[in-house]
Amino acid sequence: MNNSERLYKISDIADIAKVNKTKVWRYIRDNNISERSMKGNAKLYSEHNKDVILKALSNDSIHFATETKADTSRILLEQIEILKGELERKNDQLDKMQSLLDQQQQLNLSTNRQNEKLLNTPQNTSEDASQDDKDVLEPTGDHYKGEEVKAPKKGLFGWLRR
Repeated sequence: MNNSERLYKISDIADIAKVNKTKVWRYIRDNNISERSMKGNAKLYSEHNKDVILKALSNDSIHFATETKADTSRILLEQIEILKGELERKNDQLDKMQSLLDQQQQLNLSTNRQNEKLLNTPQNTSEDASQDDKDVLEPTGDHYKGEEVKAPKKGLFGWLRR
């Protein structure tokens, strides 16, 4: 190593190139550029390596800026189209859901009207209708005497409980 040759840290190269240190580090890593020496934990790079890195980063930044704008515009337009499609699908789903809710409300209303009609009809209109309601409305015959009938408990000592 020449004593006259100046060595550069990644932060020095990043400051000269006016880019982030991470970008310089990634370029060095991706292109397998080896350091000239170490000073503590800092890797030092030669003047030649610095020039190669600066040239690459300056070319990348020029092309990157124009490519980035074009790519960003294209990507944003694609995302807009995707989101428009999703929005249309969601609107269709909402319309279907609304129609299903309307149907459900109509069915509930119809059921409620039928229930009201059944509850409000007089029991004397026909014998069939009154017999259909008897098991629901009131107990009939010998089954109900105003007191509870308990079933005898079975078991080993069930005969004692009678």
